[in-house]
Amino acid sequence: MHPPGHPPRPVVSLYDLVAGDEDARVCKDIPESACREMPRNFFLHIVSNTASKIGDELASAKLVLAWLMSALGAPAFLAGFLVPVRESGSLLPQLFVASHIRRAAVRKWFWVGGSIGQGVSALGMAVVALTLSGAAAGWALLGLLALFALSRGVSSVASKDVLGKTISKTRRGTVMGYAAALAGFATLGVGGWVTLQAEQAASTGFFALLLVAAGVLWFAAGGIFAAVKEVPGATEGGGNAVSEAIRSLGLMKHDPLFRHFVLTRSLLMSTALAMPFYVMLAQRETDGDLGSLGLMIIATGLAGGLSAPVWGRLSDRSSRLVLVASGVLAGVLGLMVFALTWLDAAWTRSPYLFAALFLVIGIAHSGVRLGRKTYLVDMATQDTRAAYVAVSNTVVGALLLVGGLFGLVADIAGVAATIALLGLMGLAGSAAAWRLEEVQR
Repeated sequence: MHPPGHPPRPVVSLYDLVAGDEDARVCKDIPESACREMPRNFFLHIVSNTASKIGDELASAKLVLAWLMSALGAPAFLAGFLVPVRESGSLLPQLFVASHIRRAAVRKWFWVGGSIGQGVSALGMAVVALTLSGAAAGWALLGLLALFALSRGVSSVASKDVLGKTISKTRRGTVMGYAAALAGFATLGVGGWVTLQAEQAASTGFFALLLVAAGVLWFAAGGIFAAVKEVPGATEGGGNAVSEAIRSLGLMKHDPLFRHFVLTRSLLMSTALAMPFYVMLAQRETDGDLGSLGLMIIATGLAGGLSAPVWGRLSDRSSRLVLVASGVLAGVLGLMVFALTWLDAAWTRSPYLFAALFLVIGIAHSGVRLGRKTYLVDMATQDTRAAYVAVSNTVVGALLLVGGLFGLVADIAGVAATIALLGLMGLAGSAAAWRLEEVQR
């Protein structure tokens, strides 16, 4: 029998093995009561986040929903709103959501509610795939995607706050790294299926099946996360949403480290902005069939599966250097792709080459995501964490809308030139990350 209030001994033993060193159960910035539950919470975080990340890939706005809109005959201009609605819709409202979350001493239920909202949205999209077509289908998908994005925003604020309350510093990057890796390997199976069954994948029924599976995974993720043992925390700062939002924005003025982090994250969002242009270049230079889409899904899975555990461990040592390395990788790749387009050789039009390029940009993007999440959580305290997350996400969400102008750059200067420009932006982000302070101490 294990002691009352403690996780079962097998869970503790497995945690010691997975965490990987003799300091596995050292708690640096969480109370003793949370420390006792950390082995159990460690795995609950991994499993729930893995399920939600697989759902993300099955309902990817930049890949799956874009293909679905095309299959349903929706107007092309509606498809252009998919990524902005998905990203900005989840980021911009967070500044106002955070004040409500701070009113609750236990905040995991916001993550659970957000996960359920995402599941409902995915199931609604599956119904649209089977019943609507044309402009009606496009508008319905965008409306459901907006609901999905709002639910995602609630989960995003709550997840980092609960992670900071239940998992100690030097273990948070490891949690996120393992979750991303497991989700990445699961994505490989999806990509292989699409590649080998391209003809069947062309039907709307196939996309409906993917969306139903995504919805079920989000429901399961919410149920698993509900089992996290969270110690009640402070509830200060939970006043009026608008006034609290304005007060929180003052962090940008009065906190120089946080301001510099937001600048760095804004520059490194170039890795996310660049990915659709890699897809566009691949579609232009190759056949553009669903087989090529399958290869890119496989590349996405490999990027997470191979790099996330490494990035996670490195983030627990120095998330600053992870951001530096990721920015350099994305920047050099962007300039290299621009140079390859000048060669115009037959081998530069191979779908396998573009899958490899997508793999590398995916690895860089994985590093940016894990590095900046770990840096922010470790930089903040329990009292400031929710506000830091909300302010940084709101600023980046607004800038992502401006990032849509890169599409105009692609029309004028070409896709390859746009990738090169975003590569230079990644190098600037790397330089900004180099000047950040170390927070893993």
